[in-house]
Amino acid sequence: MSQFSIPCAVYRGGTSRGIFFVKSSLPEDAQLQKKIFLHGIDAYNVNQINGLGSGTSHTSKVCVISQSLLDGVDVDYTFYQIGIGEEIIDDKGTCGNLMAAVGAFAVDEGLVIAKPSIDYVNVSVFNTNIKKKLQLKVPVVNGKARVSGDYVMPGVSGTGAQFTVDILNPGGAKTGKTLPIDVLFSMETDRRAYEVSFVDVVNPFVYVAANDLGVKGTEPSSELAMNEGLLAEIEAIRSRMAIHAGMAKSLEEVAGSVPKITLVAEPQDYVTSGGKLIRKEEVDIVARMLSMGKFHRTFAGSGLYNLAAAALLQGTIPNRFAVAKDGVQGQIIRIGHPEGIAEVRVSLTEDGKDVASVGLDRTARRIMKGDLYIPE
Repeated sequence: MSQFSIPCAVYRGGTSRGIFFVKSSLPEDAQLQKKIFLHGIDAYNVNQINGLGSGTSHTSKVCVISQSLLDGVDVDYTFYQIGIGEEIIDDKGTCGNLMAAVGAFAVDEGLVIAKPSIDYVNVSVFNTNIKKKLQLKVPVVNGKARVSGDYVMPGVSGTGAQFTVDILNPGGAKTGKTLPIDVLFSMETDRRAYEVSFVDVVNPFVYVAANDLGVKGTEPSSELAMNEGLLAEIEAIRSRMAIHAGMAKSLEEVAGSVPKITLVAEPQDYVTSGGKLIRKEEVDIVARMLSMGKFHRTFAGSGLYNLAAAALLQGTIPNRFAVAKDGVQGQIIRIGHPEGIAEVRVSLTEDGKDVASVGLDRTARRIMKGDLYIPE
């Protein structure tokens, strides 16, 4: 036999797409699992032509789901970011967009039972990557995850059913603290000095002012991606901050997936990649993020959670630029990204110094279910 097969499904969740496996369907051998993930996505080719990826960070993803042994939790969710042209399987971060698809997958696979008579089912999820509990409200019809609806999500054409995702106590997943090195940190690259913020909420993110890098923060991602000097400087900041935050001991040890990095700017008029004019009055902050060394086409779900939280944490770089109500524990932060506006729920702790919860509404759908073939 030249190939072997394993059952899987492909889901879109938010603006990400990934291969989903039930954990019990995977072999226990770690090396064989690694082979399945790398070949399934095709980490070996930059265009991922020989697998189910498509050469972008938001489609080079794998999720493994299992019924949970934890009290009050329905399923466990483990996320893997797969390399693009590199044999990388990175489980150090998570994917906020695909969290909605985890709820859909759990219902569709019967890991969570939804009675045919109900419209929504609550799914409790433990994300093993960040050791955090998620609360999902999954729309259902006839006992399966609903796809059609009237919810509009920037970055995905058309409308869909509205999934609600909330992450409880999201801070400190990787470093132990929401702000592991205070609200502001002065650092230097070979080029110049910067003031940055490092915020560990869902995934760890580094924030730098767009104007400190000589850009407005509203440029199309395609334009920013052509600036090799800009990309190199951003990576220098990200890598050095990973060391300062204790996530790596040397530049060689810095993971490709986390920390991620985002350029932020004050609200201003800009045009989306689809040609829509966004007025500055419609947003609370403008941002452009990078993932795996490339500007994100839209914005990672984990980045939306993190940025909204950072916008409320007094003294951070995002807080400096955001139109946010300081001292208000719970509010909606409107983030202007390359394809539109995302609205994120944020609730602070009573003392206002940490994050109690973050939440997003997404859409999700199953694209296919079948057998994935892996070369022997």
